[in-house]
Amino acid sequence: MTRKRLLFVDDDKMVLAGLRRALHDTSSVWEMTFAPGAQEALEALEQAPFDAVVTDMRMPSMDGAELLERVRDHYPEVIRIILSGQSEKEAMLRSIAPAHQYLAKPCDVRELKLRLSQAFASRDLVSNPAIAAAISRLRSLPSLPAIYSELTSALRSEHTSLAQIEEIIAKDVGMATRILQLANSAFIGVHGRVSRLREAVSLIGIETVRTLTLSIHVFSQFDRNSALAAPLAVLWEHSIRVAALAQRIAALETGNKSVAEECFAAGLLHDVGKIILLSERPKEYTELLKRLAVEPGPVEALEIEMLGCSHPQLGAYLVSMWGLPTSLAHAVAFHHRPSEAIESGFSALTAVHCANAFVFAGDNSESPGSALPAESSGLPLDRAYLDSLGLSGRESAWRDLLPSVP
Repeated sequence: MTRKRLLFVDDDKMVLAGLRRALHDTSSVWEMTFAPGAQEALEALEQAPFDAVVTDMRMPSMDGAELLERVRDHYPEVIRIILSGQSEKEAMLRSIAPAHQYLAKPCDVRELKLRLSQAFASRDLVSNPAIAAAISRLRSLPSLPAIYSELTSALRSEHTSLAQIEEIIAKDVGMATRILQLANSAFIGVHGRVSRLREAVSLIGIETVRTLTLSIHVFSQFDRNSALAAPLAVLWEHSIRVAALAQRIAALETGNKSVAEECFAAGLLHDVGKIILLSERPKEYTELLKRLAVEPGPVEALEIEMLGCSHPQLGAYLVSMWGLPTSLAHAVAFHHRPSEAIESGFSALTAVHCANAFVFAGDNSESPGSALPAESSGLPLDRAYLDSLGLSGRESAWRDLLPSVP
């Protein structure tokens, strides 16, 4: 296995020395370079390729945000992380666009290792480097214009509640993914992973959401290629239905509200890779949809044939690179093939895999033309996976929940 190349940047030599010591045990899998400033980092990037840049925010001449903006523009395939101890809100807001993740100093080395390892593992599954670079360059995921307008209108009112904001964001895959990304960073000073959308919105707060939306523009509306508007809208509707059913399945199976909310988030995000392809590769994905309309078949196989990667792989890479919890990344990566994941019991993956299969089966039986063409052949339920978890026979009760989903 080729060693990953990491570039650490900090003007404090003591910090660099500490990182060198703390990460010494990774030298067999990571080749690390330590730069005492932004200029030195740019020179290192010119001389050799790197897989990730981890930089301090506050540095003389050029700070971490500006450095990562240059990295994004010239080396888009590189994973970009801010590692900073400063808490000035203005500086943190500047880092949101160029950084994939924002971690606090002093650095939790185990957390840094975990996040980088997850991002590398997901990226290695994406065999098309151009699409991997496009994902790394993403500032935001597109939102449906109607939902984007609804959110901006609500945020311009002083009377809008946090619950109303959460309700709007819960209808949009792009917004939900971005909010979860921010909640899982040191941007809001929370330690630990956040996998529930309601918790994420609550932790960030309505004023910060207002600033991020109206001033920083962390969300964007889909305004390209009107031919893709219809399949994109169907994809949004499908994702919301899967999220709602996954939540109900988890509530029935576990009786745990937190687990059910996590399953809702996983269901909402499970097809985020399709959104990436629709927005970043519209021409190729349009051709793929046309081909599937005439020759129905497994969408993953055709995606790999035509694009060199599949939507679960792309979605898992984005979710991992943006620092979302492993449970969400697994649900996105394996929602078609859960037997390939290492599972010992009911999880978000279980709920999303079954909900996805049930929703498609329901759509096809009730209204054959309503399903997204990319998976018109239907989605088989992985019964061997359910058997391995001791859940065989539960699918009937879960399927009966489908009529309660709007």
